Amino acid sequence: MGTPLGEFIRAKRDRTQPEDLGIPVGQRRRAPGLRRTELAARAGISVEYLTRIEQGRDRNPSGSVINAIADALSLDVAERRHLAYLAKISGGACAGPYRREPPTRQVRPEVLRVLQLLEPAAAMVTNRLGDVLASTAGFRAVMDATGLFEAEAANLTRYVFTDPRARSVFPEWPKVADEQAFSLWLGPSVASSEWFKAELAPVAGPEFTSRLDQHLPPSRGLLRMRHPAIEHELRWDRETLELPAPDEQQLVVYLPADQPTTRALGRLRDGDQPRLRAM
Repeated sequence: MGTPLGEFIRAKRDRTQPEDLGIPVGQRRRAPGLRRTELAARAGISVEYLTRIEQGRDRNPSGSVINAIADALSLDVAERRHLAYLAKISGGACAGPYRREPPTRQVRPEVLRVLQLLEPAAAMVTNRLGDVLASTAGFRAVMDATGLFEAEAANLTRYVFTDPRARSVFPEWPKVADEQAFSLWLGPSVASSEWFKAELAPVAGPEFTSRLDQHLPPSRGLLRMRHPAIEHELRWDRETLELPAPDEQQLVVYLPADQPTTRALGRLRDGDQPRLRAM
């Protein structure tokens, strides 16, 4: 007996034209749509496994498999959400037993005092989800023009993967994206990270989901930035201090790596910003 999940994947595969996904059509096909072999190859799973899912013989595909199938079919946001719902009611684990349990956004008064002592440096308190929980005036001066703080609750991970401006702000965008995705794997807890990943995946797409199973820590070296109001590139060294376990938060200090960045930070903090540079 089939499942709603399997039926949806099979129907979507039948309706997807190979040429729409850049697959060359050189042979005569007996039926329209994608072959199982083509979808399995794009998703990075075996044809046998895909067959079991479509036929309802495997009701527990992992979240990474569901995301891989969604990526392979180039599902839009609404379709991805529907796929996750079908996986849940079909008995799969991708939606998981997790409730929406975001970690606390409160920062201890003692940590806030430390942050105040760091002024006029650029520093923030964050968590593994990328929430910007508190920041110095210096950090806000650097990031205000990038669009990070336009959201009601600033989140660096969401910004990196969903705001087109992030690719201009971070010239080494893939490296920054790897860092943010890896942080999710580290915590702060299964419950909080799983709901966040499930919420972000439909809007962030393959650039996000393809990084979720990378367990090798990315190299954190120099952080390069292009600021909309600064003509030259900003370069930062970052020092990350883990706060005690109950907090599940990190204090990150952005240290200018060269004199031009030091001078630019001073100008941004003082509000003496030069004319905007076209990107």
